[in-house]
Amino acid sequence: MEPFLIQEVKTKLAAKDVDHIPGKVFFTTSFEIKQVRELKSAERLFLLLKRLSAPTAKTPSGIQSRLMGDGSDWTRAVLSWRCLQRDLMMRSDCTLSLALPGRKRKMEEESGVEGSTCNGPNGTQKLGLGGERRELGLSKDHISSTEDSGSVNCVAGDKDEENRIEGSCDRKTSTVSFRVNCRCSGALSRLFSPQDLSRIIGTAASRQLGWRVDLRKPDLEVNVYMSDDHCVLGIPLLRLPLANRSYMKTTGLRSTIAWAMASLSDIKPGSCVIDPMCGVGTILLEAAHEYQDAFFLGLDIDESQLVKADQNVEFAKFGDRVQLLQASSKEIPLPSCSVDVVVCDVPFGKKFGTKTDMAASLPVIVREMERVLRVGGTLVLLLSPQLSCLLKKSMTPRPVTSHTQGEGTGVGLGGDVDPSHTPSLFPSLQTLSYHRVSLGAIDALIHKYVKILTATTTLSGPHCIHTLNPCIVEPE
Repeated sequence: MEPFLIQEVKTKLAAKDVDHIPGKVFFTTSFEIKQVRELKSAERLFLLLKRLSAPTAKTPSGIQSRLMGDGSDWTRAVLSWRCLQRDLMMRSDCTLSLALPGRKRKMEEESGVEGSTCNGPNGTQKLGLGGERRELGLSKDHISSTEDSGSVNCVAGDKDEENRIEGSCDRKTSTVSFRVNCRCSGALSRLFSPQDLSRIIGTAASRQLGWRVDLRKPDLEVNVYMSDDHCVLGIPLLRLPLANRSYMKTTGLRSTIAWAMASLSDIKPGSCVIDPMCGVGTILLEAAHEYQDAFFLGLDIDESQLVKADQNVEFAKFGDRVQLLQASSKEIPLPSCSVDVVVCDVPFGKKFGTKTDMAASLPVIVREMERVLRVGGTLVLLLSPQLSCLLKKSMTPRPVTSHTQGEGTGVGLGGDVDPSHTPSLFPSLQTLSYHRVSLGAIDALIHKYVKILTATTTLSGPHCIHTLNPCIVEPE
């Protein structure tokens, strides 16, 4: 997901200094934190304590020395956290208004599990609040007095302002309770378990800073990721992941993946978008939330799935733009060349069982998608690795040889027919890109195609599906 997140922060947040490592994206932006919280391709946000090159130390004392240093980074981070946590809890509406001039915010955001960084001059951690008054919209659902590990960190960039903020906060950081959550890979993981490393780092922080270890209900959590190439320490900014959607009642496909598919679909104002196997409607809802001037139709043969999808549509208040229809993806009840975008998560049969032999049905399903898609329209599919290979083979144009020399349209005239050489099953679909994404236990691939004009392309039928009046399945 890193490419999607990099593109999103550049587009939505005018991000600079963009950098990434596997699973994490670093960037600088002057946008407000409430806008950073609107990122759709990221899982969680973190405040960076340290970002080091590969840890060369292989002993407990060496690891403690390298990660702790003189402890100043840790102290500044907890002062920032305590200051903002106090202010957040004092407000009944849980919004924070600050007037801190001339700031930049450096955040690291993780698309898989970890997240964000804020570093300023001389190692000062900064939340990029500009000169005008800023409001950070954090709801009570994201804040609790003792159990919440999330926070927004704010420390001024210059020494006078830093002293002012520290003076307004509790300087006695020794009262902080914390725990360390460590993940490691590579050579270090063969020497220490994650629990061992958490204990080593936690012991050093407790001894050096006077913090109190609390594994059950800490004030804050320090997340540590160590590998042969990287060492990243951060504090979660929010308790709930960014991937939790407030407008989604029943979840299906991972929301970050659904958003990525929608972002690839080239949806424009007035576009007509269909999902022929919509399930609970996750992709359509993500697309409808992001593109509010388009029209969406979800199809599924399973009535129980459509009932959940209808509940999701009603919960999100998208009923005026998202319609549902019970129908088979093998026989889409729409005219040819009538939609602008087809987007679909083709069932793997892993998480949810399916009675359909998807390998055998895939050519029929994709042929229907190709039929209803207009020329110039976009097709985006999420496929298992096995189905991806199958579709790639079906898409690959292969020349057909002729029995008789000088006859036929293939190359290699005069040779015998090779049954393994066949033309593409979908001649009007041109491949644009492939993207490998993680679904947790398994990987998947996103395929993107555009429909081009060929000799066999059918141009009949109305252009947009929003002129149709499909039935909406109501929950019983």
